[in-house]
Amino acid sequence: MLTDQQKQDYQRDGYLVLPGFKNLDEIALLRQRAAQIVNEFDPTEAAGIFTTREQEKRTDDYFLGSDNSIRCFFEEEAFGPDGQLKQDKSLSINKIGHAMHDLDPVFRAFSADARLAAVARDLGLRDARVWQSMYIFKQPGIGGEVRWHQDATYFETTPVSVTTFWFALEDATLDNGCLWAEPGGHRGPMRERFVRHGDQVSVEKLDSTPWPDDGGAVPLECKAGSLVCFHGLLPHYSAPNRSPVSRHAYTLHATDGATTYSPRNWIQRDAAFPARGFI
Repeated sequence: MLTDQQKQDYQRDGYLVLPGFKNLDEIALLRQRAAQIVNEFDPTEAAGIFTTREQEKRTDDYFLGSDNSIRCFFEEEAFGPDGQLKQDKSLSINKIGHAMHDLDPVFRAFSADARLAAVARDLGLRDARVWQSMYIFKQPGIGGEVRWHQDATYFETTPVSVTTFWFALEDATLDNGCLWAEPGGHRGPMRERFVRHGDQVSVEKLDSTPWPDDGGAVPLECKAGSLVCFHGLLPHYSAPNRSPVSRHAYTLHATDGATTYSPRNWIQRDAAFPARGFI
């Protein structure tokens, strides 16, 4: 599926951008289904707010219960001082997570792609296992920042194998909060480990290597339909979206079944609900 040059670029940079991987019809189906899920979501059922800052304080039963289900999470800035939504619910959701790829037929159809399985093999996943899916809205005006992090923090395997497959469902630009990455940063150490002990989670600091600065990062602007693949140790980030345009994306996190998946990772599966591949 990938050329030798693309494989070399991935090994060098830790990421790869594949334009036009999904067509507009596939994107439209996924966006319609996401809108339907949000429309059916009752905000009074939970107050899940997604953030990658202060994880220990923000994580609650609602978040932990999303590991193998489908739940909506609000943007941090969605609520006013009175605790009420500042705008329509459809413009207040940060993301949907985390098992749509297995539980929802529309998301499963988008994720179960033989071409995607081939890309995963070319990137080194001999036996891909998909653990998590997220539909990210990056809402206009209030789309939250996602701080510098590495996805291996959340999906530890020995050796490191987690690989991210990020689909642009709308154009991702500097204005609406595109991804930023540190080329070659995947060759550095894992800085943090997000671990779960029953109903408690914590972030363990592993290495003091600083996160990239503006001079060491590049924006990954891309058109709708593009697939961005990146290594689990690649430092990446996205800025807040203060523009009037949203930046919808869908992302999958997969590990290699030939590696050892940590029992302390926050998402676990058993024989009754195993982690499956892309096909």
